Amino acid sequence: MFGLIWFIQVVHYPLFLQVTPSQFPVYEAAHANRTTYVVAPLMLLELASALLLLVPRMRPPQVSAPEAWIGVALVAVLWGSTAFIQVPLHNRLHLAYSAPLIQRLVRTNWIRTVAWSARALLVLHWAYRGALTT
Repeated sequence: MFGLIWFIQVVHYPLFLQVTPSQFPVYEAAHANRTTYVVAPLMLLELASALLLLVPRMRPPQVSAPEAWIGVALVAVLWGSTAFIQVPLHNRLHLAYSAPLIQRLVRTNWIRTVAWSARALLVLHWAYRGALTT
C-alpha cells in the first residue's frame, strides 16, 4: 500500500484536474469501481495482519506489543480517513466535477499517505530487527 498511496497522491489524484468536467462523473465512477477491487482486499489483509500481531502467540519476537498497537492505530487512522473523508469526497465527485473538491481530496489524502508511510517504516523496522536475530 505504501507504493500505491504515493502513486495516488503524487500522480493519480492530481490528474483528476485534467479530466474534462463533462466526462468527470463517468471517469470518477470507473476510478472508484476499479480502485476498490485493488485496494479493498489489500486493506482487509492489512487490517487482519495488524490485528493478528496483537495476539501474543501470533506476534514474532521482533514485534513488541506497544509497536503492534501502534500498527493497529495507524490502520485505524487509514480506515477512518478513508471512510469519513476520502469516500465521502469521492461520492460527491460522482455527481459532478469540482476542482475545489479534487484539491481537497489531494490535501486530505496526505493523512493516508503519511499513515501508510509510517506503517511501511514500522514493518521495515520489524524486518530489520528480525534479520538481526537470525
